[in-house]
Amino acid sequence: MIVLLGIAFLAGVITAVSPCVLPVLPIVLAGGASGSRRRPYAIVAGLALSFALFTLFATWVLDELGLPKDLLRNVGIALLFLLAATLLVPRLGLLVERPLSRLGRGPSGDLGGGFLLGVALGAVFVPCGGPVLAAITANAAQLEFGWRTVALAFVYSIGAAVVMLAFAAGGQRALDRSKAFRTHAREARAALGVVIALAALAITFDLDRKAQTALGNYTGWFQRHTEASAYARGQLAAVNGSHPLRKRADVAGSNLPDYGPAHPFLAISHWLNTPGDRPLTIEGLRGKVVLVDFWTYSCINCIRTLPYLESWYRRYAKDGLVIVGVHTPEFAFEHVLSNVRSNARALGVRYPIALDNEYGTWDAYSNEYWPAEYLIDRRGHIRHAHFGEGEYDQTEAAIRELLAEPGTKLPGALDLADRTPTGYLTPESYLGYGRLQRYAGSPVHEDRFAGYELPHRLGQSELAYGGRWKVESERIVAGPAAKVRLRFHARKVHLVLGGRGRVQVLVDGKPEGVVRVTDDRLYTLVERPRITDGLLELRFTPGVQAYAFTFG
Repeated sequence: MIVLLGIAFLAGVITAVSPCVLPVLPIVLAGGASGSRRRPYAIVAGLALSFALFTLFATWVLDELGLPKDLLRNVGIALLFLLAATLLVPRLGLLVERPLSRLGRGPSGDLGGGFLLGVALGAVFVPCGGPVLAAITANAAQLEFGWRTVALAFVYSIGAAVVMLAFAAGGQRALDRSKAFRTHAREARAALGVVIALAALAITFDLDRKAQTALGNYTGWFQRHTEASAYARGQLAAVNGSHPLRKRADVAGSNLPDYGPAHPFLAISHWLNTPGDRPLTIEGLRGKVVLVDFWTYSCINCIRTLPYLESWYRRYAKDGLVIVGVHTPEFAFEHVLSNVRSNARALGVRYPIALDNEYGTWDAYSNEYWPAEYLIDRRGHIRHAHFGEGEYDQTEAAIRELLAEPGTKLPGALDLADRTPTGYLTPESYLGYGRLQRYAGSPVHEDRFAGYELPHRLGQSELAYGGRWKVESERIVAGPAAKVRLRFHARKVHLVLGGRGRVQVLVDGKPEGVVRVTDDRLYTLVERPRITDGLLELRFTPGVQAYAFTFG
């Protein structure tokens, strides 16, 4: 647990320097510079305490009171505007800070005003949280946490607060040394009020999200090697408990059990197919039946489910069905917004898509599968789940049951054939050394170009490299005379490819065609009328990248 607390502290530090903190940073700098030397400490103390408490208890309290989940954020923004006004209008500042003067040594309420500013920031500070924040929030939403969750929340907050304190104190010292600042203190105070007001305005209009898009996730590498590491994910899974689908109760008159409240959408970097690409929330979708589908655009199993999802969306959207495709990437190129946008458009996905690049929502649901569907009723409770392909008739029946209300006449059920492949097929086969299986070639040289020799024979579902390859953790990069052979048992053979170039396809030594690789996605190499055995050979132009085979 001590190591996990250290990871939580580092996660807070990383959050405090990530792109989404930019709108908060000017407020911290301006607020710290507008008072005594102790004011930055008061601001950061208020921020750390309020953020930890809001993270742990706000969702539950607001739910119990029947209040909207963005209430605290809106109150926080209103407080920021009020505090900006106190800097612009000194008399108003004295009036507002007088009740807080007991927290400071002077009549100005310097510490009290700073603490109030920190509390307001804690209410609006929505970090780019990864697995640590996901574990905390997922448990806190249902008050299913013990001392470890509370400790993680406060240590995470302290990590972020330490960085904020450095900014606030550093900014104050810099301004103190400025002769112009000391000479024109009143005008400078007003200018700082304008800075806070403009920053609050930016938060109001979600400009932080646009700034993050422009700058990219420059802290991603550090996050992946701390809180998103394999060790951290394992420890957080223990904190987060077992899979969320623990039956809470049977619902009278229903065939569907109640698995409790659905988890929120966490650490979503972008939204697509919503008005203005604005975010959706589980709370904001109350009154709707919501189907949450975890998918990624290069996954053939996910692609095969899309026609069913789109059919349900067209059929039942007017009756209250909302589908949210949570796009959780498997490969590095699937993190790229433009790739997701263009491939979703090409695949005909019209319902809302949430980009879960940091696995925040995936971890909150303790999900393990692509695809996975979670069906949420109008009260916001999970009532049905399915992992993988198939059983579409059962999922549609569950949708219809949850949509049915007295006086509601639903359209007839769809008659969609289940085209999920059955019987034995060659298993999914990754080509990078991180998940390489059934490999029958010469020894692998990791992360550098090396020569490989193809074996004379391959067993069923075995593969091998030939020519020169750079074998990386999740992909292989072709060099001169690069080849791959695979003995398959399937009707269709697909391969995730990247870069630009050509791949010549041969089956049992006979030319099958040439695939032109133009972007990073799934390509179909072989298609037969029925399942067959074959020896596949692929010949690559240099620079083409190959990730994983899938079969149908």
